[in-house]
Amino acid sequence: MTQDRLSLGRQGEDVAALYLKRIGMKILARNLRTPVGEIDLVARHRRFLVFVEVKTRRGTMFGSPAEAVGPRKQRQIVRAARWYLNEIPKQKLQPRFDVIAIIACGDDLRIEHLPGAFEA
Repeated sequence: MTQDRLSLGRQGEDVAALYLKRIGMKILARNLRTPVGEIDLVARHRRFLVFVEVKTRRGTMFGSPAEAVGPRKQRQIVRAARWYLNEIPKQKLQPRFDVIAIIACGDDLRIEHLPGAFEA
């Protein structure tokens, strides 16, 4: 992966974390690495434990960023979330899987938040 893609991805995750905080979520983890995969953001929002996949693109020539979170990626996120849930003390929070799609056009960022984008 090129440095440019890494910095775009990191910028997207920073923007997503800030956005989630603004709408009242508490960020519990960033770039959570588990033995079975990575989760970009883990947040708490009301009664939900939210596992967030962030996709950032410079345009939509190859489809929207959210479309990049296909069935294979969803399965990987669910596996990592299950691992996380088995490792933390039992909480009475409902797991939810969100996608945040960010399109960066110069200095302009368009954020699309898809709560409950997929299910386990």
